[in-house]
Amino acid sequence: MSEPAASDAATEAFVAHRNLLFTVAYEMLGSAADAEDVLQETWLRWVDVPLEEVRDQRAYLVRITTRLALNRIRTLTRRKETYVGPWLPEPLLTAPDVADDAELADSLSTAVLLVLETLSPTERAVFVLREVFALGHDEIAEAIGKSSAAVRQIAHRARDHVAERRPREAVSSAEARRVLEHFRDAATGGDLQSLLDVLAPDVVLLSDGGGIVQAARNPIYGADKVVRFLTGLVTRYETPTFELTTVNNAPGLLVYLGDKVDGAVTVRVDDGLVTGLYYVRNPSKLSGLSGQVHVER
Repeated sequence: MSEPAASDAATEAFVAHRNLLFTVAYEMLGSAADAEDVLQETWLRWVDVPLEEVRDQRAYLVRITTRLALNRIRTLTRRKETYVGPWLPEPLLTAPDVADDAELADSLSTAVLLVLETLSPTERAVFVLREVFALGHDEIAEAIGKSSAAVRQIAHRARDHVAERRPREAVSSAEARRVLEHFRDAATGGDLQSLLDVLAPDVVLLSDGGGIVQAARNPIYGADKVVRFLTGLVTRYETPTFELTTVNNAPGLLVYLGDKVDGAVTVRVDDGLVTGLYYVRNPSKLSGLSGQVHVER
């Protein structure tokens, strides 16, 4: 194959799988910016690969992306050690129709991404590749440099770990939207009792300002304290407005102060009540809200 033809073929293959590769990297890292950096590195490695030696281009690209994401996790871990306040994944503005893929939507939810944060880097890679993208044990073994037997053990351990900590049952988009609409209307109208009615007694609020903008430095536990915090935000700043949209493949809220996006709110819902409330305000984490991000598996 001539050099220009090889370059065209490499570009075509990379573009065809780009959304998949971004999703793999994002699920492993919880950071859109770092996922994009990994994709840039993947491309630089990919253009040097002799395509005639590649049997499965998709698998090869996933393997490169996985290895680079594992390397990037170490950098992220050091960054999180000095992070100010709770660390939350970067929110993504995703296309509403993708939310119909219940498994992908669930794996991209803030609640599940936070559970994945409790896994070791290798466990996270194996869980994502096996449970979300349904790769075979042999493929995963090649991607992470382990034996197939080791991958089976890691997959079993990671699956049990996530099952113990993830939401008790997957909530439909319609149910999550109903709960968020209730929350939005109560917060906007200042109806404290209505706000309390949609929050579980043991709800936990995490707000991520990264030390750049104001946010709670520690998790806030309990409905009464969460309501006090939220009403304090509403009264402290100019009246916020809330736009119901699709964030991380599930219903979420964009918060506006004037015409500027101040952050994104996502929730964990159990038994019809909000048990986890996640508010990302850190300006450096809002780039994924500037336009729809395409994710796929």
